[in-house]
Amino acid sequence: MNTIQIAEKSFKILLENDNIEKRTRLIAIQINVDYEKRCPVFIGVLNGSFLFMADLLKEIDIPCEVGFIRVASYQNTESTGVIKEILGLSDDIRGRDIILVEDIVDTGFTLEHILKEIYIKEPASVKVCSLLLKPAALKAPIDELEYVGFEVANEFVVGYGLDYNGLGRNLKDIYKATD
Repeated sequence: MNTIQIAEKSFKILLENDNIEKRTRLIAIQINVDYEKRCPVFIGVLNGSFLFMADLLKEIDIPCEVGFIRVASYQNTESTGVIKEILGLSDDIRGRDIILVEDIVDTGFTLEHILKEIYIKEPASVKVCSLLLKPAALKAPIDELEYVGFEVANEFVVGYGLDYNGLGRNLKDIYKATD
């Protein structure tokens, strides 16, 4: 199945799950090396990162802690530019190594906002791990963006945690909009 329909939009395959799994494993290997003898806190950004975060953590063999936060700035296929409140950010990250796990970085505005809130809590270090990056859409540079699965064109994508109006998160592959 190369083309799918979600609501009124058509999508075609962009990244197959096998490629996502391989890239996730490579990122995890690099994190295992970079954080050897440390105990980072992985913070997944919900809702989109849940599948990537789960698969990434299955490959992490260093001691670590896991948490989630939730923030939203999307409506339909466009970023609204308005960041809603961050829910679930723990106060006990002072002096800790933080790895923020994202599904996708496009404009960077949401991530920039999250990073400001995290730095208020005085962590030892902060790095970002994102499955996807849209370099052409990036408007806020993110120096902490250390681990990137795939760079993709500035097109709307769905699947593997990413949604279109709440639909499509359960797809094992990633698709791009055709219309």
